[in-house]
Amino acid sequence: MREANAMEYMSTRGKSEPMESAAAILQGIAVDGGLLVPMEIPKVDSEFIDALKDMTYQERAVKILGLFLTDYTEDELKKCVSNAYGNGKFDTEEVAPVKEVGDRTVLELWHGPTSAFKDMALQLLPQLMQTALQKTGEKKTIQILVATSGDTGKAALAGFADVPQTKIQVFYPENGVSAMQKLQMVTQKGDNVQVIAVKGNFDDAQTGVKKIFKNDVFVKQLETKGTKLSSANSINWGRLVPQIVYYFSAYADMCKSGTIKSGDTINFTVPTGNFGNILAGFYARQMGLPIGHLVCASNQNNVLTDFLQTGYYDRNRPFAKTISPSMDILISSNLERLLYHLTGDTMRVNGWMEMLAADGLYDVGVGMLQRVQNYFWADWSDDEKTKETIRDVYDKTHYVLDPHTAVAWAAADAYRRKTDDMRPMVIVSTASPYKFNDSVLEALGEAAEGKNPFELLDALEAKNEVKAPKGLTMLKDAKVLHETCCEKGGMENVVFDFAKG
Repeated sequence: MREANAMEYMSTRGKSEPMESAAAILQGIAVDGGLLVPMEIPKVDSEFIDALKDMTYQERAVKILGLFLTDYTEDELKKCVSNAYGNGKFDTEEVAPVKEVGDRTVLELWHGPTSAFKDMALQLLPQLMQTALQKTGEKKTIQILVATSGDTGKAALAGFADVPQTKIQVFYPENGVSAMQKLQMVTQKGDNVQVIAVKGNFDDAQTGVKKIFKNDVFVKQLETKGTKLSSANSINWGRLVPQIVYYFSAYADMCKSGTIKSGDTINFTVPTGNFGNILAGFYARQMGLPIGHLVCASNQNNVLTDFLQTGYYDRNRPFAKTISPSMDILISSNLERLLYHLTGDTMRVNGWMEMLAADGLYDVGVGMLQRVQNYFWADWSDDEKTKETIRDVYDKTHYVLDPHTAVAWAAADAYRRKTDDMRPMVIVSTASPYKFNDSVLEALGEAAEGKNPFELLDALEAKNEVKAPKGLTMLKDAKVLHETCCEKGGMENVVFDFAKG
């Protein structure tokens, strides 16, 4: 029997039964192909936000997660959070520290085991999922399918490796990730993990995963064999909800340090491809965190920038391989959640998604665009602008940006220049520069060609005040364990074979 105040989740497309969070996290994606969203967004007041100042990151996480995951007990959440963010998994006590760099505030989200912001969610998701298995009494093996543009894959592998009652498969674009990102994935240990290169780009891999979930016959065939599919991409609510925490945490830390006063409104600039990271900021704003604008920063695959400026989403454009590969995406799945929350109309959302699937485009109209622009502003950078930003910031501050964070830095500059909005700006830093040594060194005027990833890592460490993460330096002696490659049309067979094995 559900409690009266229990949070329930429904599909953005309106054709699935409401469910509580444990079931939503296990399911990953709605049965109608939509994304699961909370049926209401909880509200917090200034007293709630002020209380966060004197809490640890773990304590803040328990408070905020408890508002959304109402069928988890406080003790269950404490255990999940402790396992995710404790035991020395992060190289800094603050977990997600805020740093002052010049006249900017940088939220560093890359201090976890895989040196990318995905750790913030993917260290916690396996804990939430394992607890959900116990709560729901599910006996089947949960097989996690992940499409990655670089960072999600390794973070998911690290989180789910050898977790009981789970298997995980990660699909990445064969030539679409950095050398260091690929090494991180193909050397992953674990009896329940598999890594597969897809002959195509990230959108091909992501579309393939979505098609598998929507194939009812295939899904039921797996279930008769004791396997239930789920996702660790940000289409899974259990991936998205942990990301809300670090927006509140950054605000609390800025209040504590005196950078801002309680109640001050601040802006965030977020590099994003699949729209999950910045959408978490939207949820925080809707809950009551004093956020003015969320600045969406894109690379040359600027489908999101175009949409946020025009209301017209068109993925029918050349796909660019850039030096910020985690944002090399043309189908931004989480935008569907935003459209639902701003319209409350599942029929309209379903119609737009059908147009996207059929024609690769849709237009939300002027009225809807104005609603979107109440919250979001957008800009983009090509590779040359990204390198220029890395070089300029280093020359002025000696701080080394990775290419994704550099895209955000440039967008923050453009936002201030074009809007004259001088409220405090937080730049969300999503990856360690050591994951992209060649691009960063080239931006800093150093020769990278002909050097292997570890020579490049040493060369960047010589210029950086921050040492290279151990998780990356240890890859030098790691054995390649995964060499499987498949055509984009062959992903279903690979999934079936892994389920049987």
